[in-house]
Amino acid sequence: MTRHPLTKEGAERLREELAQLKKVDRPKIIAAIAEARAHGDLKENAEYHAAREQQGFTEGRIQHLEATISGAQVIDVSTLNAGSRVVFGATVTLYDEENEGETTYQIVGDLEADIKHNRIAVSSPIARALIGQEEGDVVVVRAPAGDREYKIIGVKYI
Repeated sequence: MTRHPLTKEGAERLREELAQLKKVDRPKIIAAIAEARAHGDLKENAEYHAAREQQGFTEGRIQHLEATISGAQVIDVSTLNAGSRVVFGATVTLYDEENEGETTYQIVGDLEADIKHNRIAVSSPIARALIGQEEGDVVVVRAPAGDREYKIIGVKYI
């Protein structure tokens, strides 16, 4: 079984989602099913079918989260001491040579990637190009739209 890397913060977010699903969402769905059953004929009861469908999605997500958390390799980024070298968990500030702008990304596990919060998956093209590089290096990222050049101007482990 392959152990997927997760940051400590990412694992905590997944645990919070799991707790929400088990303690809040699951009881609400059970109550909705019970209420829909009280309306009588289940064949033509749209509320009942909708609640059962929601229950299926929720139970599937619970199973997925439990498997993910139990099989994860949790890494505490704050204890890493890689200096100015980019490794898993690093928060990297890049200078985009083409657009003349700065961007900051944290390299995280595939399961916790969220571009809205500047967390990119370790398997993404940008992260693969950055891993092993050091502050001051210029990296070329091969993307479908063409090659992009970035200069690493900062590496932090928060």
